[in-house]
Formats: sequence, structure tokens, C-alpha cells
Amino acid sequence: MHQRRFGRTGWQVSEIGFGSWAIGADWGDVEEKDAIAALNAALDSGVTMIDTADVYGDGRAEKLIAKTLKGRGGARPMVATKAGKRLNPHVASGYNRQNLTSFVERSLRYLEVDVLDLVQLHCPMTEVFYQPETFEALEKLVEEGKIRHYGVSVEKVEEGIKALQYPGVASVQIIYNIFRQRPAELFFDMARQKDVAIIVRVPLASGLLSGKFRSDSAFSAKDHRNYNRQGEAFDVGETFAGVNYEEGLQAVEELRPLLPPGATMAQWALRWILMNPAVTVTIPGAKSVRQAQENAAASDLPALSPQVMERIADIYERRIKAAVHQRW
Repeated sequence: MHQRRFGRTGWQVSEIGFGSWAIGADWGDVEEKDAIAALNAALDSGVTMIDTADVYGDGRAEKLIAKTLKGRGGARPMVATKAGKRLNPHVASGYNRQNLTSFVERSLRYLEVDVLDLVQLHCPMTEVFYQPETFEALEKLVEEGKIRHYGVSVEKVEEGIKALQYPGVASVQIIYNIFRQRPAELFFDMARQKDVAIIVRVPLASGLLSGKFRSDSAFSAKDHRNYNRQGEAFDVGETFAGVNYEEGLQAVEELRPLLPPGATMAQWALRWILMNPAVTVTIPGAKSVRQAQENAAASDLPALSPQVMERIADIYERRIKAAVHQRW
């Protein structure tokens, strides 16, 4: 497993991390034993960065991570959580010192630690990025020793660019994959200049880029790929990266002949993300041991050739760009 420098924090983390949304909620039912087995498989494969959030199963993912790490003992991976989505109503004014302190203190209990490695604002509305008091509250939590570093998780490139203006922001989490290429145009270079880590989420476009789905693939009622295709529950960009399902399937079939022998499409799609040196870590989810192991193995795939990168860019331009590029 190759390592990358996590911005100016001084940490080195595995370039493939573990995203825990799937073991928390919204991806169908996952038994506790299967979730813990997947986490252990990822860690055994060299993963040293886990991403979670306080709303993944209303704390279930955080508790599963704590249980897994307690059972393993030894050196701990870096664990990043998120805060803000528990606000009800979810309004910009709620991102204040009192609420953020409360959220952080709950995550401290659920993750069973004395200090959180990284806390990210969890895709707040754009207005929050224009509230210096929100970032001052995060600074205070660092001073109090409750968190080591803080960052943001964003929906839009513009939000990420605005976040870079706050000197304490250590990381930005953003959607970037073969179907969502806009962050590489400007934002990634700006982040590198600020020495801010980039965490890439939704790397497989909710599984579309695994190459395993068909038109008649079924998703459970508890799976956001069933109930959020039009953005009914949260930002539609989080489901299939905002790409129309049928159009995405057609693009996948055009990508399929580009796969190298011995690699799955999911591994190949992860390797495409790692071709960009601005990326620090990408966080595919896993609900099974096999998925976790296959994700981790993507780190060892050879680089994609310039010709393949050009073919991918062409497919994106022709099939995907018009629908998603300027939206996020």
C-alpha cells in the first residue's frame, strides 16, 4: 500500500482509505460481523485512514470503528469524522461553537478516544463557508485539545475554493471520479499550493464504476441508490455522482474495453483517481472482506497510459460532462 502526505499535518496515510458510510446506513442492511470483518480486512491490507461521520447510522459507524480498533490493539489508523448533519433544522446558523462542541463530544464518546484526529464540516450549505465564526469555533476545539485538525466536506468546487481561504483548514473532501472530473481543472492546484490534503469520496460513483450493475439491478428500499436518484433525500450528486443511471451504464460499457488484464473495473477506476498527484487519499466503501481487499489492491496497479487517460477524457466529454460538470 502506497502512502501519501496528508497536507501540512505531517501525517502519512494510505492512498486508499476506508469509507464507512456503507457500514453505517443507506446502503442496505450490513450485519455487524460483516462490517467489522470488512474493516479488519482493509486494515490488514495496509489501509491507515478511515473516514466516518456522526450521522452514518446515527453513530453506528463510529461505534463499529471503535469496537474494531479496540479489538485489534496496536497502532491506530487515522480516523476522520464529520459533524453538522445532525442539526435539526439544518441551517447555517446552527454551525456555531455550542453545537459543534456538542457534536465533537459525542464523537469522542462513540469513537472512544480523548482527541479526534480530524473533524470535517459535513457538506454544509454554501452560506457556512462565509461564516468566519464557524471556523473560529473549530480553532477553539483545537486549542481545547478535543480535535487535532479540521477540514470540510463539500458538494461544490466553489465551496472547496472558499474553504481554502481559512488558514486552519487542513483538508477538503470532495467527489472526484471518472464521471466527476471538474475538481482537477482548478481546485486541485489551488489546494496543493495551500498544502491542503484532498480526500476523494464517491470514487466509484456509488458502484456504477464497478461495472457490476445492469439496467435491471435492484437496490433495497434502505439503499440511497433506490430512494435518492432524483435527490429526494439529499444532494443528488451523492448518488451515482449525479449521473443518470442508464446513461452511466452506457458510459461504463464504453470504458470496459480499456481495462487491463487482471484488474477489476473498480480497481481501475480507483487507480485513475490516484493518477492525480493532488489526491491524498480516496475512500471507497466496503461491506465485505472481498470488497475491502480488492479496493486496497488498487494501490498496486500500474499507472494508466497517456492513451488510456485520453480515451477516458473523451468518453467523459461526450457522454457525461454536459450533465454534471458545471452543476458541482
